[in-house]
Amino acid sequence: MTRLESATAALAYQRQWFAGLRDSVAAGRPYALVNADAPQEILRAMGIPYVVNQWWASIVTAKQVAPQSLEVVARTGYPDDSRQYDVLALGSRGLSAAEAPWGGLPKPDLVLAELSGDATGKVFEAWTDDPSIGYFAYERTAAIPPAGPWWELAPRRWNEVFGRERIELMADENRLLIEFLEQRTGRVFDLARLEAVMALINEQEEYNLRTRDLIAAARPAPVRVSDTIPAVMIPQWHRGSEWGRDAARTLRDEVAALVDEGAAVTVPERTRLMWVGRGLWSDTSMYRRFEDEFGAVFVWSMYLAIAADGYIRYGSDAITALAARFVGITDLLYAPPLAPEWYVKEARGHGVNGVVHLVADDVPGASFITLALEEAQIPVLEIRASNADPRTLDLGWVEALMTEFISGLQR
Repeated sequence: MTRLESATAALAYQRQWFAGLRDSVAAGRPYALVNADAPQEILRAMGIPYVVNQWWASIVTAKQVAPQSLEVVARTGYPDDSRQYDVLALGSRGLSAAEAPWGGLPKPDLVLAELSGDATGKVFEAWTDDPSIGYFAYERTAAIPPAGPWWELAPRRWNEVFGRERIELMADENRLLIEFLEQRTGRVFDLARLEAVMALINEQEEYNLRTRDLIAAARPAPVRVSDTIPAVMIPQWHRGSEWGRDAARTLRDEVAALVDEGAAVTVPERTRLMWVGRGLWSDTSMYRRFEDEFGAVFVWSMYLAIAADGYIRYGSDAITALAARFVGITDLLYAPPLAPEWYVKEARGHGVNGVVHLVADDVPGASFITLALEEAQIPVLEIRASNADPRTLDLGWVEALMTEFISGLQR
């Protein structure tokens, strides 16, 4: 099976976009480094380009320079064995021109993060060792039990999922961010522009929802997760742009055509697998290695699924709707009961035979996710390692564990 055209196009676009970003920064234009769990839509509405911290970490890892970047972190006096996914961009500042991927990450003018943990706050605060870099932090608030299946309630009845007080606090922080950005960049916020960005995002995620549902219903699986991950996530980093919306539509159309023609990743399809956890950026070919020998295919990753269920917000107040999108985004992926119930729903909907669960040491709630899946009679293989630190991840060991797990499922 050839690679999805939408995946190839997204990868090419991102490389071209990043080269353009480097050129604009060299010409004096400001940009921001943003953690994935902090709102990016205000930046887009104000015309301030940004790089998502986790995306750059994935590039550093894929280009095999994560160990060197973590060595830089250690030499700077910070721990290199904690929050590796968050800290790789910081460490990549010390890579030589010959080592740095894609020409290297330019120095940001500001960094933006949510305080999902004490360590995360410290990671982003560390950027301010350069006093020219500004730092804005969102507070972290505690998850509450939702009033029902959150994936049904969140688009419109978000108070029943996240709580009114949490959302109002983040909406106030959105307004503080706007003031911070206006003062720092001289740009003026336009509410109508944010409303247009939010509408484009809803369109984009509606396409992702249809794509997710097409893949869930298809037997056999028509696409690989190693293709859907870049085809979904690169447009996700460009949420609120026409290109992002159009890329999601292209992916939907391509998957629909493959389903209609009866395309299959592997024939016969003997085992359907779900990958829970962050992407294995150092070796994405791992997802494909079991297709020919075992007829096993990964049909699910969190990236398409959370785009489908976690981001759509309909509402007349764009600033509050944006708060409702981000106030609990990490809860949906990790916190009980929201995350475990969702993973079970997705596993059943995709008809998986088993789950491979990559558990990093900075991921909360992982044991509750595994327990919920096992209680639903879905076998789980836990792999405890960092996806961003190759020093903790013996790929040969992972492959051996997965071979044994899949063999057991097929007995």
